Amino acid sequence: MDNSFCALESRYVGEDPIANAYNLDFFVMIECPTPWRSNAFDSKQIPENLRTMFEEISESELNVEFLLIYNEHFKQPEATRVLIYRKPIGLAQGYSKYELLVSDISEVALIVKQYLLDKSLDIYNNESTTRDIFVCTHGSRDKCCAKFGNPFYRQAKKIVQDLGLNNVRVWQASHFGGHRFAPTAIAFPEARYYARLDAESFTSILTRTGNLEFIKHTYRGWAILPEPAQVLEREMILIYGWQWFTFKVESQILKQTDNGNFNSINLKFLKPDGSCGSVKADVLVDESKTLYLSDCEGEIVETIPQFYVENLQLYDNK
Repeated sequence: MDNSFCALESRYVGEDPIANAYNLDFFVMIECPTPWRSNAFDSKQIPENLRTMFEEISESELNVEFLLIYNEHFKQPEATRVLIYRKPIGLAQGYSKYELLVSDISEVALIVKQYLLDKSLDIYNNESTTRDIFVCTHGSRDKCCAKFGNPFYRQAKKIVQDLGLNNVRVWQASHFGGHRFAPTAIAFPEARYYARLDAESFTSILTRTGNLEFIKHTYRGWAILPEPAQVLEREMILIYGWQWFTFKVESQILKQTDNGNFNSINLKFLKPDGSCGSVKADVLVDESKTLYLSDCEGEIVETIPQFYVENLQLYDNK
């Protein structure tokens, strides 16, 4: 094993990737050709006004993830694509999507800032059936995303093409955390994060077929939920199978200790046929399994909690 790659160390020690999806109100994806610098918004392609906007929003109370994305196949001449995803309130199956084209990347800052601050997005609401898969290939930020992310990005594009999935777009993306889970991806509009993807697991995710046991090792969580609720949600996937992905869900943290080691969680869900249900359980940290992992340079040691679920009570009004 080559411990110089944090992704290999993570696999070797059996790190569970769950509860590693970021529970955000907005995701903003901006089309920008590679290469990207380690800090993506310091890249030479980024105009000063966009860099300034990124810094201002990052320092504000807005809960936003900014990513640069690119796929040469989708690039339109003299146009820059912007995708904005907004987390809905209440029962939801995924994020609301807004997609627009501007004539130049220098126009992005003013438009995005206006949308985020004024929340004037509804005129651009795009309820298409297009699914967008964002694969981290940000090798200048972390070498695991170069070694594992770039080959998987190419593989993922071929799989989508071979399956004839014209409603799926695969993009390379800048850093969105979890490089030790490389190759890692986020699937929108549902906003589910995945780790350690390969051809078999990716095909299952795209087609929603096959044995779901792989989800125990590849699922980082659902961004629509807070991190402890993501642990319980994975249990529901294993109980209901692929049909769970068609349910609308909302969560409530009933009780939580200050250190986050104990969480009482309730999930409500609504099925496509209109029937509903709920599940309540405790999500706890198993302190005996806490991991201490370093980055690829061996300089930063991170404490990684490992979770488990107990006292699960499921109520299903079938």
